[in-house]
Amino acid sequence: MTSKPEITLDHFYVFNGTYAKKEGEEEKKILYYYPEKTDVDTKIKNIGLSEAIIKFTESFNPGQTCDYCHTHKTRQIYYQPEPDFWMVMIVGVPYLLKTKDGNEYTEYQQDEVSSPVCLAIMKQAYTRFRLFMGSFETILKDPGCGSVTLLKHKLDYFFSEHLLTLKLNHRDILDIFQGLQFLPLDKGTFLRVQCFMNLIEATFPHVKYTAFLYNDQLVWSGLEPEDMQVVYNYLVSTLLPAHLEKELHGGSMPRNSASPFTSSHYGKFVTGASSMSESIGIAKSPIVFINYSTTPTPLYLVVYSALSATICLFIDSSTGLLISYLKSLDAFLGPQLTTLVSSVAEQCSKHVPDLGESTPKYLYFNKLNLAYKSTIHLDNRRVSNVLTTPEALRIITDIHSDTNKLKEAGEVVIKTMSDYWVVGKLSNLREFFVVIQQKNAIMIEIDDEVKRLCEKQLKSIFFH
Repeated sequence: MTSKPEITLDHFYVFNGTYAKKEGEEEKKILYYYPEKTDVDTKIKNIGLSEAIIKFTESFNPGQTCDYCHTHKTRQIYYQPEPDFWMVMIVGVPYLLKTKDGNEYTEYQQDEVSSPVCLAIMKQAYTRFRLFMGSFETILKDPGCGSVTLLKHKLDYFFSEHLLTLKLNHRDILDIFQGLQFLPLDKGTFLRVQCFMNLIEATFPHVKYTAFLYNDQLVWSGLEPEDMQVVYNYLVSTLLPAHLEKELHGGSMPRNSASPFTSSHYGKFVTGASSMSESIGIAKSPIVFINYSTTPTPLYLVVYSALSATICLFIDSSTGLLISYLKSLDAFLGPQLTTLVSSVAEQCSKHVPDLGESTPKYLYFNKLNLAYKSTIHLDNRRVSNVLTTPEALRIITDIHSDTNKLKEAGEVVIKTMSDYWVVGKLSNLREFFVVIQQKNAIMIEIDDEVKRLCEKQLKSIFFH
């Protein structure tokens, strides 16, 4: 049995062409390069080639930067996150070794690599870096020790680990949307959550913003959607899965026996403090940078969890995060959150989707509030937990790319050779995709099925 070919990350680099002012200084352009062991001549050659392609393509469409370059064996992705700074990712196109007439040859699987998805991965990498390290400009202008050397150090520190977690073979349309999965609650329960979050901010003035998640779904957020988009992606794809794995290895619902609140609630800190045994000291918690639409603000990110609920607290970083402060948070949050979770869980039990094999699978995205809903994807873990074929996912990505050319509304229907129907609808910046496997269906039957699904799942959303 032939294994599925893998997409490989061949090169990834960040450079600034203005740092080489004259010939012989080309190495100064390089801010970060993967693989690290690549010799300097190869680094300079690849970056020079990227610069040439970028400048050459600009001559055809001034003001529009080049996003992709396709070759037979690679896909080259270009992204300019800030003026003069470029990020480039070169991925190897997967291939199969085949034999014909006794001769072995290589067949490259061009359709396995989606350039829009790769570009979305690049943008994610930058926004994740900016979340924890600050923008390139912010680092260079740091009044304390801002310099190109510091920027290189931060790029190396971040990307040397981040690039190992890309999971290129399990990326799809969700990476382009980068949506927020909201949890539908009744008015009463939602009001209880909102009041609780407002009470936290009123009781603890150093808490500037809050967010509430349940089972990886967003219930409440005080951040701007663009900021929450980046934080949400980090939580559901990295932090919370790692915390869950740690819990499973440590046993069922472990509690710190030294905590004075062990018997009263199930709350614990995911970030902030691994132990409550110390009475004094400074807690360790990551600092994140948000509000890039106005002024970048560094804040402590303290994540607190109880059962299936997660609370994010964005705390003023100008004051030290003391263990005593976290203890007061624990005493306040734990008992109330443990009680609140039961109400949210009761509501969730009323909204269990039907995921049978014959049930049409759908994906919805609203560009206005970044909300998405999917019965195609089982979770956000990026381990290929999807309920349709890779071909259908690729078609959805292609339809999305085509709908970008439409002004306000449109519909695309495609039938595959394997009897899958893929329907894409665009209306008022809302996109809706349906995947149906029905062997002898005709267009009218598929259209009726999509209308029925829209009425059942999205009855409050108007489609032209």
